[in-house]
Amino acid sequence: MDELKVTFYLKKNEERADGTMPILGRIRIGKSMVQFSTKVYAIPELWDVKSGRAVGKSKPTTAVNRELDRISVDIRSACKNLLAKKENVSAMEVKNAFQGISSEQETLISLYEKCNDSFYKKVGISRKMATYKQYCVALNHLKDFLRQRYNVRDLPFQSVNPAFVSAYDLYLRTDLKIGRSTITRMMGYLHRVLKSAINGGHLRQDPFVGYTFDYVPIVPKFLSEKELKRMIATPLPKSNLNLVRDVFLFSAFTGISFSDLRNLTERNLAQAEDGTWWIHSARQKTGTPFHVPLLELPLELIEKYRGIAKNGRLFPMYSCSKTNIYLKRIAEACGIRRRVTFHQARHTFGTLLISAGISIESIAKMMGHTNITSSQVYAKITDDKISKDMDKLMERRKIQSTGEKPDSNK
Repeated sequence: MDELKVTFYLKKNEERADGTMPILGRIRIGKSMVQFSTKVYAIPELWDVKSGRAVGKSKPTTAVNRELDRISVDIRSACKNLLAKKENVSAMEVKNAFQGISSEQETLISLYEKCNDSFYKKVGISRKMATYKQYCVALNHLKDFLRQRYNVRDLPFQSVNPAFVSAYDLYLRTDLKIGRSTITRMMGYLHRVLKSAINGGHLRQDPFVGYTFDYVPIVPKFLSEKELKRMIATPLPKSNLNLVRDVFLFSAFTGISFSDLRNLTERNLAQAEDGTWWIHSARQKTGTPFHVPLLELPLELIEKYRGIAKNGRLFPMYSCSKTNIYLKRIAEACGIRRRVTFHQARHTFGTLLISAGISIESIAKMMGHTNITSSQVYAKITDDKISKDMDKLMERRKIQSTGEKPDSNK
């Protein structure tokens, strides 16, 4: 950064009644320069232009020089604080910081960090650590973007506009080559921070006006009824694989996610007046309640592991990553020729409910969806399957009527 220079001079065309003149200050950094009022006054005859100070040892002269020295120190301190946040600063930014203007204003990275800190306080209560880590990764990408494109460590909100949003989106796509769904998630994080800035009065207009989020359609992956039956019936050689299969099947017949299943205890079980056993709990991710009636297989699995897990939990469970590693081995043993993850159990449950004619509203309550839009995804899957099945039927009828041989690729 260019050298900071602070100088003082008299404004000679504004002599006051007592014969003193106002002292103005000048801040210069490279080619940027700004003037400001010191609210200090001096007698012209006792002012040295070269040194920019009053001369003599009288009390008024000493007081003037002491105040100018204090101002000079405060300006350099403000400049140093700004440089701790960004690599280059202008004379105007230093002046604003010195006069206390910037200290009342929020900056982009500063507010983003505060939002992340606020999110972290909710981890384990209504938010997940994995999501917090995603926020931190997104913040680091934004910091790298500011350094590479603007050569700064932070940015005032006056500089955050639609052009900035578009440039950051392009950076994620072209420089980092991040996937569409991840870009949408990261831009969503930034948008939440900017909404917070608007609510706090730091921004007047939403910089995301005109921006289109590139949402990737969610296509749930689930096990077919045939694959599910194969997973139930196939003998497995090791106890750890049997445990993982059991908790996967429990999720496939209840729709309970991995983190929520791990938290289930005996206290979540309740029997209704008609004798049906239910699980009543709330999503760790959103806090939304869910209520699931238990079929015969889930009840058998609860009884199988009763009293084994610690702290009254229903099941002893491995970590999610280890569970998915074991599921890969289980899929191979069961002859399932594709990747299987634990989350597919939840999608399998949703698809089974739709196929059984359960209403979207009931599915939303059982799966703890915040709105029925999430549940409608499974209805679309079923519609697509019906469409494909009808295409196959029409193809067979065409073959029967024309005598053509079926295409082996269909």
